[in-house]
Parts: sequence; C-alpha cells; structure tokens
Amino acid sequence: MSFKQGLSQSLRQNLGLVLTPQLRQRIEMLQMTKLELNDLVNQQLQENPVLEELSPEEISVAPSLGGTDFAEDSPASALNGLNDYEANTLSYQNGATDAGDFSASDTRDFAGESNFDNYTSERPATTETSTSVNETGESEVGERDSFEEIDFGQTFEEYLDPGYRTRETEVKEGPSFEQFLSSEQTLSEYLEWQLRMTQTTEEIRAAAEAIIGNLNDDGYLESTREEIAQLGGWSMETVNAAFEIISQLDPPGVGATNLQDCLAMQLCAMGCADRLAVKLVQQHFHKLQNHKLPELARELGITIEDLVNELKLIKQLEPHPGRKFAPRDAQYVEPEVYIEKMDDDYVIRFNDDGLPQLRINSQYRRMMENKETSKETRDYIKDRFRSAVDLLKNIEHRKQTIYRVCEQIVYRQRDFLDRGVEYIKPMMLKDISEDIGMHLSTVSRVVNGKYAHTPQGVIELRRFFTEGMTNEDGEEVSTQIIKLKIKKMIEAEDAKNPLTDDEIAKILAQEGQKLSRRTVAKYRDQLRIPGSRERKQVI
Repeated sequence: MSFKQGLSQSLRQNLGLVLTPQLRQRIEMLQMTKLELNDLVNQQLQENPVLEELSPEEISVAPSLGGTDFAEDSPASALNGLNDYEANTLSYQNGATDAGDFSASDTRDFAGESNFDNYTSERPATTETSTSVNETGESEVGERDSFEEIDFGQTFEEYLDPGYRTRETEVKEGPSFEQFLSSEQTLSEYLEWQLRMTQTTEEIRAAAEAIIGNLNDDGYLESTREEIAQLGGWSMETVNAAFEIISQLDPPGVGATNLQDCLAMQLCAMGCADRLAVKLVQQHFHKLQNHKLPELARELGITIEDLVNELKLIKQLEPHPGRKFAPRDAQYVEPEVYIEKMDDDYVIRFNDDGLPQLRINSQYRRMMENKETSKETRDYIKDRFRSAVDLLKNIEHRKQTIYRVCEQIVYRQRDFLDRGVEYIKPMMLKDISEDIGMHLSTVSRVVNGKYAHTPQGVIELRRFFTEGMTNEDGEEVSTQIIKLKIKKMIEAEDAKNPLTDDEIAKILAQEGQKLSRRTVAKYRDQLRIPGSRERKQVI
C-alpha cells in the first residue's frame, strides 16, 4: 500500500481576538505614572516628525473635559472609530486642559468609555474590508485603506489650529538652591578619608583599605580576618593592627562581624569598657532580646534597677553604624491630580506641569496636498499620522479615565477629605468599577502608582481603598480606623503594665467592634508594634 503526499490550499474563516496597537498603547499608558508618560511623549516627539511641541507663547487654555459628552452615541466618543474621533469638537493638546474646570459634583455621561481594556479587534488596524460589485454582477471583496476616510480638513483644524489664545500671566515660584542636592558621601569614602589622616605604615594602610572594601552598607565585615590576610598576603599581626585602626574610626562599631561585637565596640569607644553593659551584650544577649530581666538579674546577682540602667545605655547604641551612609534610592512622587475644596465643593484638576503639549505639524498637511509628493513619502506620512492621532487619543482617554475614578473616590470619601483619616470609609476596587462601568483591572491600573494632592496630604490613589468590618450597629468600619484605634491605645497605655492583645480586643468589643485576639495581633504586627512583653518597662 502506498500513500501520496501533496500540498493543498483551503479557505477557512474563524473568529479571533486581536489586540490592536492602539488599544495596547492605551492600556500601557493607563498604568504609567506622570513621569513615565512624560518620557513616552518625549520619545514620540523624537521618533514622529508629524508631532510637534507647542512653544510657551502658543500654550493656551483648551476646552475642558467637563463640558464634553462622552456618551456612546456621541461623536466625541474615543471608541467609536477614527472618523468619529476626528469629528470630535473637543480640541486636545496634552497638558493644555484647564484643570480648574473639573467639578466632582457634576454629573457627566461616560457610558461610551466603559470596559475599554476588554475591547478587541478582528481586523488589522490599518485596513478595512469593503465589498463592491463588478461589471458581471459578482461581488468583489477588497481592502480599503482606513486612512482615506480621514477628514484632513477637520482633523488638522482640531490638532493644528485650535484657536490658541495666550495663557494668563502666572508667576510661578522656582525651586530654591537648597533643593539642588549633591552626591552623598558613602561609608567607604568617609572611612578612607579618615584613614588618610592616620599615621601608619603602608602595609597596615593597605590591609585597612581591604577591610573597608569588605564592609557592607550597615558597616559589618563580610569576611573573616584570615580571609583578609590571605587576600593581600599580610600577616595576622598586620591585619589585627589594621582592625585596631578601623575600630577607632567614626562611626563607632564599623568592622564588627556580628551585632554583639558591634555594640561592645561602641561601648568601648564611649569609655564604658568596664561597664556591665559590655558583659550583657557579649554573654547574655539572648536573654536581653527575650526581655527576661528578672531572671537575668538573679543570675548576675544585681538588682532590677541596676540592670535597667545598663539596658538604657545599650538602647542608646546604633545597631547599624553604617546606616546613615547607606545609599538611598530616591522615589520621585509627583501628584497626578489636585483635589481641592472650593466653597462647599471639591474640584479635581490635573497636574500638567512639565508635560509637552502636542499638535500636528502643518508642513505635512501641505506635503499631502502637493501632487508632486512621491508615493513612498505619502505612505510614510500616513503611517506617522496614524501614530500621532492614536497617541493624542490615548492621552485624552487616559485623562478621562483618571478623572472618572477620582470623581467617584471624592464622592465616596468626602468625610475623609473633610475631617481626616479617622473618617475613611471602606471601599473596594470593585465598588468604583461598578460605579463607572469599567473593568476591575482598569481601575487597578489607574490607582496603582498615581498620587493625588488632597487636603489630607499627598496620597496614593490606592490608599483610598481599604477593607471594612461590620460593627454591632451594622455599619461598615474601615480596618484602617481599627488599626488607628489600636495604635492610640498602645500609645496611651501604662508603660509598666502594657495592654495585651486580649485586653485590646475586649476594649474594642466594648466600643462595638468585635475582634479576636489573633486579629488584633495581626493588625499590631502590621503596625510594627512589639508585643506587650517587649513594650513593658520594669521601672
């Protein structure tokens, strides 16, 4: 039996979900911070010649989002297609919106923008399928370039000449010279500077430099003395002499291999080498950590008062002597929006300072209208034009989505904005998701990593969302408020007789909030508060 193999062609139609580049960019921009968005816009300005940045003289106040209808049947909807968007009368320049026009009490229809991150397309973003009838009456299916449907006149009027007027004169206070920071000195640089001021032999100095090079950020030595000696071929006498020099440098305690040695070195540097505190940290450190003071006092044959005095001295020491020299990674936080109270209402305005304000270059319109322009040039302009329009649409959609989320946050957390953290209400991401008709993942992208300047300070939008528990009156109370109550109880407790977790739970139950001892302990640990035994002061 023989089989014949061959190639065959078949036409099959199936339905698939394809995420277009425009929607992919829209989703990515939603989760960007303002600084990341600024980098993206600057990158697009460099890569796309169709885009250009407005000069300061041309910047003006554009129509606000507050007066625009984004309903699904509105031509302004950003999801109704490219043609509808170009027909939108809202002229947008990134960063040119007057943020003072957003009022949290206004009601606007954003139905057309719901659940945007679940939108997909079954066709490429650059072509459309069209059906025509030929001379024989048969149907022909062809591809029509969606770029041909763009109304150049209307689009360029919106993005090119929106009727700019000069922004009102505004005096902005620049940064002071104190805010310009120089590079900070590291621990190794500080120790090496002191070492150069010390008179010693070149061999000992080289060994001391090797010791400094093996210190971690906390000032502890990560190698043994034997390893240091093998590293440079030095004798143990040389290494020990180098250690003796390092132990005399500032900050005291550097070069130690463990916490006990670090504390003992600091006590010796303070002139307390003969104090009982040195023996406590070297020989009885475990009992000190477990706060077994009565047992330790009996073992040493001293009174509790004498032991507490030595313990007070130990508590003054620095367990991480190199900590103040450790590099600190600066996290730059810039508010995305300002939530300000005006009269009896809250106003939401965007912080667009520093963001480039964009428009489409008029030169490329003239090149498109010029019949002498080559086909290759036209195709290039078309591609760049699509990219520019998509960017402007997605920036606008990002602002609309952030505004809608902030509007609902202000509506639900009005008491918190008015009166402080004790009045924050339980709120989940799904609550906002249901209110504005967006997917839960969309709301999560909006609130993550973005900050708002509020009457209660600069707060990450995610911090507005807390879990809740029901009290005896049937009211939901935020867990944040419960943690705050626990913290205040501990701060007001008697230091000689601190509250246990059971006692805290009973007090909360008397106030109408029943919690188990385990839940109280969990909240206390989250607040980084030690247990009652560690908090207890004997005297």
